[in-house]
Amino acid sequence: MTSLNYELLKAINDLAGKSSVVDAIMIFATNYAVPVFATVLLMMWFFGKEYMKKTVVYSALSGVLGILINVLISKIYFEPRPFVTHDDLNVLVDHARDASFPSDHTTGAIALAFAIALRNKRIGIIMMVFALITGFSRMYVGNHYPGDVVVGIVIGLLVAYTINKLAFLVEPLANFIVAVYRALPFVPKKTI
Repeated sequence: MTSLNYELLKAINDLAGKSSVVDAIMIFATNYAVPVFATVLLMMWFFGKEYMKKTVVYSALSGVLGILINVLISKIYFEPRPFVTHDDLNVLVDHARDASFPSDHTTGAIALAFAIALRNKRIGIIMMVFALITGFSRMYVGNHYPGDVVVGIVIGLLVAYTINKLAFLVEPLANFIVAVYRALPFVPKKTI
């Protein structure tokens, strides 16, 4: 599997440097996935009604749990970044030499996006497309193997699905957070 993982990475990463437009999109997705998701979630929170605010809570919980699972996995199984092991990659974005498996960017993006999609298809589909581009970008820029990204996708999907299925536990927390927000003075409020 390691050889296939590298061969697939090499095929994807060899695309880097051939189109400045594609390079820019992939670098943007890799570098700005977190700010993009944060901006979308903040807009959903501040401009959305109560259901949308609760969707933000479901999404945030999914993202945090997904990253926590990744941290645990990386403590049990350490895989070096591909650019550490292979010196023939086009590394477009510098990265720390920490664990490669699984991809935190991919897990977080997919968990956030799928949690949104389960509750709001219109916004969720757009965010899922961006999350998948983010995952692909991690290989394109030379920071992750395909296996890292695939496992990140699986973890993100499973976590968001599980959080959604545990609505009987999440809903009271979401109600509490929204109620606390509504009690704050001088903040935008929308109901229902």
